[in-house]
Amino acid sequence: MNPIEATEQVCNDTGATPPAIRISGISKSFLNGRHSIDVLKNVNLTVSPQTIVGLIGASGSGKSTLLNIISGILKPDGGQVCICGAISEEFNDWGSISYMFQDDRLLPWRTAIRNVEFALEAGSIAKKDRVRRSLQALELVELASFEESFPYQLSGGMRSRVALARSLVTEPRILLMDEPFSRLDAQTRALMHEELLRVHQLKQMTVVFVTHDVAEAVVLADQVAVMSARPGTIREVVEIKPPRPRDITQPELTSYIQRLRALI
Repeated sequence: MNPIEATEQVCNDTGATPPAIRISGISKSFLNGRHSIDVLKNVNLTVSPQTIVGLIGASGSGKSTLLNIISGILKPDGGQVCICGAISEEFNDWGSISYMFQDDRLLPWRTAIRNVEFALEAGSIAKKDRVRRSLQALELVELASFEESFPYQLSGGMRSRVALARSLVTEPRILLMDEPFSRLDAQTRALMHEELLRVHQLKQMTVVFVTHDVAEAVVLADQVAVMSARPGTIREVVEIKPPRPRDITQPELTSYIQRLRALI
């Protein structure tokens, strides 16, 4: 069997609805001077549509690298990513995937609505439609009354909401998030958790997020994928069964946290 045939078999699932993301045998190395560092090795992971999956692991285990490969920012050295049943190289709807970074990356000279609108400017959408959709995205995260505010006029949590609105304005089927709430204080982070879960319930998109906070993963995710130390691979995928919303003080959740920490 040649590699192309093997790839097609990986992506062509027999079920009526293909996985939102299927990662098969992904490997990635980077050059460090004269030396090659293996960051990922034989990573396999399946993400069902409309689920929330958390990626956790020790620092340097390749979590962000894997997210960048899913998004198409990086190409793997080996293996294959399938998006909604299509080989990543042939997937032609990258606008349906949004990426929310660790930093909000708001442009300081643009208002909130203009920062959200920025995500639509590369396409052929008319100005009036960009404005309309950007305002709808701000309304979705309950910031419509701050549309003309500049980033310096917004709190950390509000800036994160603008960044979330910018990620949602393209109406993605898949939202990738790289430690999006790590810079927020505990109270604001809890509010952003509620916001993400509310938006997820409304839009029914697939979410994959990287975090170093095991408790955050347990509160938000349907499944938590634990990555091994470098070269990173998926050590175990743990299903979080209690229904949301979840209270981190629940004894059952405490047992999940302990289990996941033991796996890292």
